[in-house]
Amino acid sequence: MSRVSSLLGAMTALLLLLWPAVAPAAPLATYGRLPMIEDAQISPDGTMMAYAVTSGDKRLVMIRELGTGTSLATLDAGDQKVREIQWATRGHLLITISTTQHVAGLTGPRREYFQVLAYDLGSRKSRLLMDRAPDSMNVVIGPPLVRMLNGEPHVIVEGVHWAGGERGRNSLFSIKLSNGATKVYEQGRQNTSDWVVGADGAVLAQTEYDSETGEWSLRLLRNKRWEVVDSRTAPLTRPYLGGLGKDGTSVLLVVRDPVTERRSFKEYPADGSPAREVQLPSFEGMIRHPVSQALVGVWELDGDEVRYDFFDAKDQAVWRGITKAYVGRHVRLVSWTDDRRKLVVRVEDPASGPSYVLVDMETKKADLIGSVYNGLKPEDIAEVRPVKYKAADGLELTGYLTLPRGRDPKNLPLVVLPHGGPAARDEPGFDWKAQALASRGYAVLQPNFRGSDGFGRRFLEAGYGEWGRKMQTDLSDGVRHLVGQGLVDPKRVCIVGSSYGGYAALAGATLDPGVYRCAVAVAGLSDLRRFMTTEARETGGRINDRLRYWARFMGVEGRRDPDLAAISPITHVAKVDIPVLLIHGKDDTVVLYEQSQMMHDALRRAGKTTELVTLKGEDHWMSRGATRLQMLEATVAFLEKHNPPN
Repeated sequence: MSRVSSLLGAMTALLLLLWPAVAPAAPLATYGRLPMIEDAQISPDGTMMAYAVTSGDKRLVMIRELGTGTSLATLDAGDQKVREIQWATRGHLLITISTTQHVAGLTGPRREYFQVLAYDLGSRKSRLLMDRAPDSMNVVIGPPLVRMLNGEPHVIVEGVHWAGGERGRNSLFSIKLSNGATKVYEQGRQNTSDWVVGADGAVLAQTEYDSETGEWSLRLLRNKRWEVVDSRTAPLTRPYLGGLGKDGTSVLLVVRDPVTERRSFKEYPADGSPAREVQLPSFEGMIRHPVSQALVGVWELDGDEVRYDFFDAKDQAVWRGITKAYVGRHVRLVSWTDDRRKLVVRVEDPASGPSYVLVDMETKKADLIGSVYNGLKPEDIAEVRPVKYKAADGLELTGYLTLPRGRDPKNLPLVVLPHGGPAARDEPGFDWKAQALASRGYAVLQPNFRGSDGFGRRFLEAGYGEWGRKMQTDLSDGVRHLVGQGLVDPKRVCIVGSSYGGYAALAGATLDPGVYRCAVAVAGLSDLRRFMTTEARETGGRINDRLRYWARFMGVEGRRDPDLAAISPITHVAKVDIPVLLIHGKDDTVVLYEQSQMMHDALRRAGKTTELVTLKGEDHWMSRGATRLQMLEATVAFLEKHNPPN
């Protein structure tokens, strides 16, 4: 070896020692496993905390005493999926669980059924709330309501009741917490769809909706008789009950204009006086007083910011003080005590990920409850930038770009990650899929294409009839925007999506060719005619509001419209010239497993490169830890094979 070569070798070694090393990426399991904490609820008196946590693939509900940290109970949900926890009283916890199953006497595919487990801290015993309900299914519809009846705590739930052998009706049941005594609290009518129950337990209102004809009506209970106070034909945009109004006694109705779909609000006073129009800020969710159930505020995601509007100036000042402590982070209210002096908030930190925090307004202190993704260090979390660009027709679009750490943001490999819905949106903050892909060296684009919700009615309506059309090219226009900025290598772009995003991935391989190097569809729709037929079969073949909703978005007249073939990826497999990975949960009740199986078979018959990964026991929402990680590992392995990041 020459002296020059030796000198160069020594200098190279020295530079490698001095150059700041890029930290190795965290294991995929750190991103892909279930959140360590999925919910945190403080007891009404502020003395205890209940957490929904995961340990491996198990979901546990833990109850601890605040102050001492003493463990009071640990409940194993087993194979059940914990969806929500809620304190009924200081001594009773309600746990909403779900499972995918067939039910005797019902036809059709497997369904996701919800139940509520009541846990008594005194006796340390639990039971299903509806296990003693007469002539009913042991399932619930909607969240449980806790009310004091005759001086004792009861839970009021919506359920399915069979009266006299007729088809099941949406009815109210009351369950006494002390002994489980259950009765039909209020019998529903044939088309009852929703209820409002006052803070004192009195039933105040119900709506009826015929999904076939679109006939809707509102009934109020006045002088012990049900009175129709409003009715209309609403094939798509029916009004809905918003619970109790600001005074805690009136009934709030949310009305959507059938043309513009702008929301207006009517309040029906308890004294029977005429309904009045009320002004509320734009909102995505309502905030209610924990005791009176009165409407005390609303919240929405305004652009990239979470905005809370409390009606009372003192409440707003308290919230303003909390958010000031977390400048640059998104803060959301999760639960609070009856006196509203202790709050649990979820904080989205761009540097460390999401976490739950307990805020004590008396001591002016905030204590960390726990990180949602325990094990992630700041160096494991990539930068997320908001992006803006214009579609080919000039429509302004937004989204988020996650950039891999330790790489110069030039000519990067890209993964387009469209959201599901499609009437949903991507939000600022931690996204486990985007972060996992970025940790492997990919830039990740999450575009809010036309038809996404949260950007006004006009933007949502711009997506009507644009499945496989402008909703699809909105994605590739985002790719071209990033290429034009020099951020992305146009020859190294893949698309990965779930649900509607899975459809978009398949459409990217069939309807918008030449953009992507590979495609991964998770629970994606491939045959839209088959999907619409399945939806119709769920209601005995009758036209209903769900079919009308999908038809409007897809731009067709119904499930027999020949135009469905034009936007169905399965019709265009001959055009596919890239590898396609299909991943689907066997227990998916939203987009059936057959959608991926049929696409896989069609691609194989056409001689295309395709793989199918079956997720055993998994639903539409990736609710199980092992299969969620299986999906992520299969996706990354496929991307690294067909679109290497280096």
